[in-house]
Amino acid sequence: MGKLYLPVIILIMFSCSREQKKENQARAVKTESAKPIKEDSNRSTLELSQGAAVSEGEMVYFEGGIFMMGSENGLPNEQPVHQVKVGPFYMDKSPVTVAQFRQFTESTSYQTEAEKFGDSGVFNLDNQSWELLPGAYWLKPFGTSGPTASDDHPVTHVSWNDAVAYADWAGKRLPTEAEWEFAARSGKPSKNKFSWGNEVTTNNHYFANTWQGEINTPETSDGYLFTSPVGVFGENEAGLTDMGGNVWQWCADTYKPYPGSDEPFREDPNVRVIRSGSFFYDQNGEDSFSVSGRSMNSVETSLFNTGFRCAKDPE
Repeated sequence: MGKLYLPVIILIMFSCSREQKKENQARAVKTESAKPIKEDSNRSTLELSQGAAVSEGEMVYFEGGIFMMGSENGLPNEQPVHQVKVGPFYMDKSPVTVAQFRQFTESTSYQTEAEKFGDSGVFNLDNQSWELLPGAYWLKPFGTSGPTASDDHPVTHVSWNDAVAYADWAGKRLPTEAEWEFAARSGKPSKNKFSWGNEVTTNNHYFANTWQGEINTPETSDGYLFTSPVGVFGENEAGLTDMGGNVWQWCADTYKPYPGSDEPFREDPNVRVIRSGSFFYDQNGEDSFSVSGRSMNSVETSLFNTGFRCAKDPE
């Protein structure tokens, strides 16, 4: 199977091993995916007014607009590039942190799916394999004998269902995939590969927490082997942090190929979009944490490199 489908192997492995433990308990989420619109044949480039991004506390406001979603130079699932319109929305400045998620669980006595299953997905660097690690959950990302998660790091080991539950409690929702990419591009018709520009580093300065080295010989040139504090690598032009690297982020949408794509794929409502890439090794390399990079996972899957951020409609 090609490298594009590696995340599917992971979710199938974990989902099958949990099949007898629990039936999926998918939660409904109020979303309105951006709809592709016909491209103006009289324009060779996109020259449409874009809404300004305005920081308001822990969220950034986007007026919305029309942009070209996807990349002709990226992976097959990022093609074809197509025009998409998004309405006004707010986006969390950073991924939800451990401290923020703790407030949610203490207020509601919520138990994540990892806690109910009794395990969660972690890549064992010593054994060089994915495993369902007993006792791993959002507060103990490396199991009961491992360190407690730091308050200022993004929360991990949260499934899509867990993320939706948090968003409902916070009076928010998960962003659509189109909103996520629009925000990663700072709400502008940017052609940059990454949310911060076109280079992973400049003068040995890193702009995101991503993997360096090979899978069996990790390096920590960016200062972190696993998650990093949110915002430590700075903001994009719109004022958002961690829009590439650190943790994969859940989106509201069911994963499916873009309009006009001939990618063979059967849409499954239990498989949702993830964006941003993460600190961990990915066979797709820097394409995984580009503004147009996209992947997928099942709604009940929780991993040590997956978190989320929220969005909200204007009142």
